[in-house]
Amino acid sequence: MKAVRFSEYGSVEVLNVVEVPRPVPGPGQVLVQVKAAGVNPGEAKVREGFLHSRWPATFPSGEGSDLAGIVAELGQGVTGAAAGDEVIGWVDTRSSQAEYAVVEASNLARKPASVPWAAAGGLPVAGFTAWAAVRAVGLRPGDTLVVSGAAGGVGSLAVQLGRRAGATVVGLASQANHGWLEQHGVLPLSYGAGVANRIKQAAPRVDAFIDTYGGDYVELAVNELDVVPSRVDTIVRFDAVEKYGVKAEGNAAGASAATLAELAGLIAAGELEVPIAATYPLDQVREAYRQVEGGHVRGKVVLIP
Repeated sequence: MKAVRFSEYGSVEVLNVVEVPRPVPGPGQVLVQVKAAGVNPGEAKVREGFLHSRWPATFPSGEGSDLAGIVAELGQGVTGAAAGDEVIGWVDTRSSQAEYAVVEASNLARKPASVPWAAAGGLPVAGFTAWAAVRAVGLRPGDTLVVSGAAGGVGSLAVQLGRRAGATVVGLASQANHGWLEQHGVLPLSYGAGVANRIKQAAPRVDAFIDTYGGDYVELAVNELDVVPSRVDTIVRFDAVEKYGVKAEGNAAGASAATLAELAGLIAAGELEVPIAATYPLDQVREAYRQVEGGHVRGKVVLIP
């Protein structure tokens, strides 16, 4: 089978699609024929070695966490799944960007028939992260929430979940994404110089802030918008947790099959959208990562093995 591999830290040029043996599921595991696999910015940082102290790579390394596909084979002791089932899931083994992947059975949820493969394959990591961030800031009906990177993979889901929680949502994004945000009930504002004043003019009181971008947005929230630190969640600035007392709840805090089933159900019901910026065949994995690493991506980039 074909799978993405890299044998050293580096740019997208270290990524290759190679032939490897088809894996065999062990006890409690399922072999999934991958129909779609999301590409996440964090995977690029791991490949570049920026997160070596936190998540070191073992070479040769695979890539990818998100997947959606068809159950091909069951490991010993697996119940509640059958060959041919359409599923959504995730792996912690950097192996989803391949034609087949072994997944823990507990990391799978059924894919509703109406959910497109690309949306399903791009859902898990971004969906878990957005779900956890919205929960972390404790939204209540009538609150005002500001989201940085509001049209990105995580931000585009966080703004929708914030609206579902009854909040007024202000989304910081480029002008090109303002129309999409408005269509989803979000008040769009441009980022950059003067953003604090623009937020204050649009929303006299800000109750919560979700930072999906990094930079100095935590300082903006705490020092300029006077958001209580416990109602600020960042998925980038881990240093700010100790420094300011903000939260950094993300993928790990939200990852569960129950959450995945909940989010997939919202998509099936037309109440949540996973915007797809582009899809690529597996052998164009370098191009897919180039697009993600270039930024300004609305929603998700997804590989189609």
